[in-house]
Amino acid sequence: MDQATGNRSGGRRLHLAGTGEAPPGAGAAPPGGEAVAAGPPSGPARALPEDHTQAILETTKHVAALLKASGHPFALAGSVAAHAHGVPAGFQHDTDFCIRREDVDGVVQALRDGGVEIVSAPEDWLVKARSGGEEIDLIFELAGGPVTDAMLERAPVLAVDSVRMPVLAPYDLLSSLLAALSEHHCDFAPLLTVARTLRELIDWDALRAEHEGDPLPDAFLYLLERLGVIEARETREAGP
Repeated sequence: MDQATGNRSGGRRLHLAGTGEAPPGAGAAPPGGEAVAAGPPSGPARALPEDHTQAILETTKHVAALLKASGHPFALAGSVAAHAHGVPAGFQHDTDFCIRREDVDGVVQALRDGGVEIVSAPEDWLVKARSGGEEIDLIFELAGGPVTDAMLERAPVLAVDSVRMPVLAPYDLLSSLLAALSEHHCDFAPLLTVARTLRELIDWDALRAEHEGDPLPDAFLYLLERLGVIEARETREAGP
């Protein structure tokens, strides 16, 4: 999981797949000349990024099996959790799990016993691990606060590539993603996909109340209103 330093969220953010951009200057016109289409880079052709989707799912299932056997409560988070709720897959980063702070030692031992490598990390809000060549984040404190018993208790059990496991509830998932927005990490595109897919499962009034006064979540919620994804607050308050 990437860390954005010096921001309101303290670097705590869950991964969602993003979109690529064309390199700066592609197709630009040289001084005094006509625009020239960008050609392939010189030298050996560069391979496209490897699709880690199935590999991440396999790692997710392996870690979930170990966590279930350990008896410690947990919930799948991040883009794999979004996928479990119906958001199209396309993740390229890692798999995220929420655990309680008091369970860290027991979880680490259970994963080590199961052949998962624990990786040293400077962050004080998660444990990093690796299995099958894929990265794993075990998060005990989200941007909005610590992982709580209530959060884990309301996580529904869903099938993730045929393996059933607790998954963060849609509200908790989207709320944690909104809380992680910062000046250094403000990509609304993947959040839009999550919001569109899960809009019928979210208490939008509660979400607005929770993030009231936070400019970036507020801007995202306003964008959802303007795009017609959710009902505008003014329309609802005006009544029939």
